Amino acid sequence: MKFKPPDDTVPLLRMTRQRRIILEEFHTPGRHPTPDDVYMRIRRKLPNISLGTVYRNLEILSQAKLIKKLRLGCRQRRYDGGLHRHYHVRCVKCGKISDIPADSFPDLDDTAKGHGFKILGHQLEFEGLCQACRKAGRSQKGR
Repeated sequence: MKFKPPDDTVPLLRMTRQRRIILEEFHTPGRHPTPDDVYMRIRRKLPNISLGTVYRNLEILSQAKLIKKLRLGCRQRRYDGGLHRHYHVRCVKCGKISDIPADSFPDLDDTAKGHGFKILGHQLEFEGLCQACRKAGRSQKGR
């Protein structure tokens, strides 16, 4: 079965059973799994799949623009199934990643264009402490 990616610059993609099952892992909004996370979850459905196959297929799916490869400040590579325009906030303590709607910053694209560039894309990451890590920090201080 051939699958037509959302962008005309990307060739038709053969949608194998493995790719379809990997892609299903991105149907839950707000998830930003690592390849290891994806591997552990899909092994329930495909017990013989290798980690290398998962890595290869994540790359293929990101090149086909069906998922996004994130280039965040965290150590591990992560992927995002949310293809809508949005940004990310990452907890510097536990690594949790959440989405921030891009319309929170309506002038950002225009500001970049004002410097004489044709903008092809961008990624914006905020860093902070999530609510759970802030609470854990307060409880540790009270000891």
